[in-house]
Amino acid sequence: MNTLLARLEKLPLLDRIFDVSITLKGLDGVLEVIGGVLLLFLTPSRLNAIVEFLTQHELSQDPKDFIATHLLFYAQRYTATTALFLAFYLFSHGIIKIIIVVALLQQRLWAYPLAIVVLGLFIVYQIYRLALQVSFGLLALTLFDIFIVGLTVLEYRKHRARVATAS
Repeated sequence: MNTLLARLEKLPLLDRIFDVSITLKGLDGVLEVIGGVLLLFLTPSRLNAIVEFLTQHELSQDPKDFIATHLLFYAQRYTATTALFLAFYLFSHGIIKIIIVVALLQQRLWAYPLAIVVLGLFIVYQIYRLALQVSFGLLALTLFDIFIVGLTVLEYRKHRARVATAS
C-alpha cells in the first residue's frame, strides 16, 4: 500500500485520479466475484429467511416501509434460476473488471482500448436497465463508468503519444 501511495504522489493529478478510479473499479470487481460465488450458495429459502429477519423489526414499526417491503418483494421472487444468472453475471463481470484493471495499472497499451470498449458495453447495458426502471445506484455507477472511460481515453492518448515519440 505504501508503494502505491508513493507512486501516486509522484504522478500528476489526472494520473492519480485515474489510478484511484481504476483501483476502485478493481475493488468493485473483487466484490462482484465474491458476491457471485456467495450467490451460488444462497438458496431462495435461505434468502427469504435472511430478508425476513433483517426487515422484521422495521416492518413491525412501519408495515409500509418502502425499503423493507421492496426487499421482501424481491426476495420472494428470487428463484434458483435467478440465483444462477446473477452468480454468473456478477462473477464474469467481476473477473473482466479485475483483468482490465490489473492490465491498466501495469500500463499495458492493449488494455486501454479494451477497457473503453468493455466499459462502453457495460454503460449501454446500464442505460438500457435505467430506461426500464430508474435506480439511483445504477445511475451513479453509470456516471462513474462514463467518468472512467473519459479518463481512460486521456491516459491512452498520453501513453500512445509516449510510445510514438520513443520509436
